[in-house]
Amino acid sequence: MLTSDLPHTTCASAHRNALLVAHVAAVLFGLTGILGALIQADASVITYGRAAFAIVALGAVAQLQRRPLLRGLSWRKIGVLALTGALLTSHWVSFFIAVKVGGVAVATLGFASFPAFIALLDLAVFRERIGFGEACLLLMATAGLVLVVPSFDLADQGTLGLLWGLGSGLSFALLAIANRRATRGMDAMQVAFWQNLTVAVLVSPFALTHLAHHALLPADWVYLALLGIFCTGLAQYLFVKSLDALEARSAGMIIALEPVYAIACAWLLFGEQPSLRMLLGAALIIFATLLSARSKLSQSTVH
Repeated sequence: MLTSDLPHTTCASAHRNALLVAHVAAVLFGLTGILGALIQADASVITYGRAAFAIVALGAVAQLQRRPLLRGLSWRKIGVLALTGALLTSHWVSFFIAVKVGGVAVATLGFASFPAFIALLDLAVFRERIGFGEACLLLMATAGLVLVVPSFDLADQGTLGLLWGLGSGLSFALLAIANRRATRGMDAMQVAFWQNLTVAVLVSPFALTHLAHHALLPADWVYLALLGIFCTGLAQYLFVKSLDALEARSAGMIIALEPVYAIACAWLLFGEQPSLRMLLGAALIIFATLLSARSKLSQSTVH
């Protein structure tokens, strides 16, 4: 009896551990905006620091695992990695601008619109039909964004922050589609390393110019290290690790809770108390994101 129950117990334990790991990854992803708000620097410096620390972490792991980062690279693959790295740059820079302008909650909710952008891009570019569920997703996400925006005035910081957040969501949607269609079959560690290296190269002129006039405080360097190592490298590793015992759909639904963790942390740390209208809008956006994650998981690169 004990022997026959052992495999079941082991599977149940592995499933619980995978759920815990996925939630830890979601919390780490949610802390991205928090750390971005804490760092006293512009978006280019934060993006550069995040990419630089992620490069060090990914390179160290690749070395320990003896996974060559140059093997199999062709000119076509280099071009794909450069393009996706540029999209990742756009996503990160616009997200951190959104954090600085509109706050963590608004920026995160704007970014959370990316599943709706994926559905629209699939329809417009690849002529893929949108089913009833995806149509509902688009309507819910749109209604949620209308509720979240404080006013339709470009002079309003919240409105500008949401627009930058939407830009972050759009660039991430383009990145997700590009990764899904162009990097398939490539080693995930290799893709992540070269994409982060592209990010660092692209933003370095702006970041180094800013650093020449505005030196970072020691605390800012610590936050950048946490952002690059834990909220990028470790979070991605944990998410992939959770897939050992979870279906992609289940893991995706947990990661879709990132805005919940981000808003809760911003409320606790910065006193960014959301209004009832924002909470209703957030509920619609998050529910739409959960529905999208349930239907399919269209991502291979982290926010």
